[in-house]
Amino acid sequence: MNIEDLSKTQLLLLTILVNFVTAIATAVMTVSLLDEAPPTVMQTVNRIVERTVETAAQTPLPAIPGIQAPAKETIIIRDEDLLSAAIRADAGRRVLIHKGATTTPVIAYGTYLPDKRAVVTATATGLPKEATIEFADGTAVEASVSRPGASLTIYGFADAAKLPAATTPDLIASASLNQGQTLVALSREGAAVSGIISLVGADGIRANVTGVPAGAAAVNISGDIIGIATAVAGVFAPADRILTLLSEAP
Repeated sequence: MNIEDLSKTQLLLLTILVNFVTAIATAVMTVSLLDEAPPTVMQTVNRIVERTVETAAQTPLPAIPGIQAPAKETIIIRDEDLLSAAIRADAGRRVLIHKGATTTPVIAYGTYLPDKRAVVTATATGLPKEATIEFADGTAVEASVSRPGASLTIYGFADAAKLPAATTPDLIASASLNQGQTLVALSREGAAVSGIISLVGADGIRANVTGVPAGAAAVNISGDIIGIATAVAGVFAPADRILTLLSEAP
């Protein structure tokens, strides 16, 4: 039969059939290629899909006779935008700890918890009971150890102390973490480093990142705190320990 002899209905059905077969063939080929892709490629694809957020926005549109206005619009948030926001939030909470005035050498790095009016750092020999905390905006405030711990130490401030504003993070329990999740931190020089959680164990959270000073925070892609860097490279004390210290009597 010549295609020119087909009716409009037959042509439409033929077009639908061709499109259907083509879609199935494309899907099979895509799945086959992804199965053969290296783990790093799959990780990137999964992160992009994971971070594509669809939200419903009730946007009033002009009424058009005979046409129903859509109830929502789709907003795409890119993975790189989330990462940038997480890095900015982490940088805004990172502090320097001095034994005296800010002109004295930095003896430790710490992480500011604005809602707790506290700074957490890694426990180390030589940490002073009284210290000067230098915030990201250059503000310097006197602080004292309020809750010492085996792996983490928390500094507190006087009730009258005026502290700078910063993004308040959630403290993510280690039980909700999984291998392969993205982790972001700042190096000693302030450079952003990212990697994945390789292990969540009794000794802490392990990740394939280097150059993060003890006391600095590791955050997830939402900017919430996963853990605090220890003196062992790539090992972070879980945020659970912060919650435990904060719950203890000073």
